[in-house]
Amino acid sequence: MVHATELQTASTDDGDSSPPPSGPLAAVAATASRRHTQILDALGAGICSGELPPSSVLNSDELEAQFGISRTLVREVLRVLASLGLVEARRRVGTVVLPEESWDAFNPQVIRWKLASPARLTQLRELTELRNAVEPLAALLAAERASDAQREEIVRLAASMWAAGKTGRQQAFLDLDVTFHHMVLAASGNRMIGKLHLLTQEVLEGRVQYGLMPQLPDHAALEWHMDVAAAIQRGDGTAARAGMEKIVEQSLVEMAHMWEAT
Repeated sequence: MVHATELQTASTDDGDSSPPPSGPLAAVAATASRRHTQILDALGAGICSGELPPSSVLNSDELEAQFGISRTLVREVLRVLASLGLVEARRRVGTVVLPEESWDAFNPQVIRWKLASPARLTQLRELTELRNAVEPLAALLAAERASDAQREEIVRLAASMWAAGKTGRQQAFLDLDVTFHHMVLAASGNRMIGKLHLLTQEVLEGRVQYGLMPQLPDHAALEWHMDVAAAIQRGDGTAARAGMEKIVEQSLVEMAHMWEAT
């Protein structure tokens, strides 16, 4: 039996958008929320890193003792992990870690845990290859279907990216880049494609977080974002698709030497 004894807990909040409680219960609720997130991140990251390999058994009693939490909180954390395909409750065995083939590969939380694991470069490569398959089509569709307001916003974002990139404001550039690609996906008019913006966000943020992005964006890449925006604005789907292909392929080129060395 493999246990979670050596896992380190994370310290991020869980992003719950519901209104926080007020009054004397507020501090208790906030603490419980943080503990839930810390333990979920510890176990999720442990599974995705291979520290808790497939067939490991997560014993509820041991988790209670290890983390100093209630049985209710343990059950809730295991329920979330099960919903992501990372674990499965089995009669007379307990909660068992499942192989990667069972995981929800499109869930941003799973992607985040994998990006924090030794398999980081493989995850980035797979996500970038997926972008290469989807985003050029999204740009083509956006040129055909985007509203006037969407076209104007995409152009504005590309111009702001140019300014942020030229002045070395990496965080501002990242935020604008994430929003730009989100807008293109949404403007495709295909709601399933639009939902993939969270994957694009994880790729872009992951590259910066793990030092896989140059401090100053490539000049050509900045121009290609402007080209895509201009093509969408004038309704030229062929040009929009070609420009987006260049952007995503450049991302592959920038990271290729890193995963080829592994």
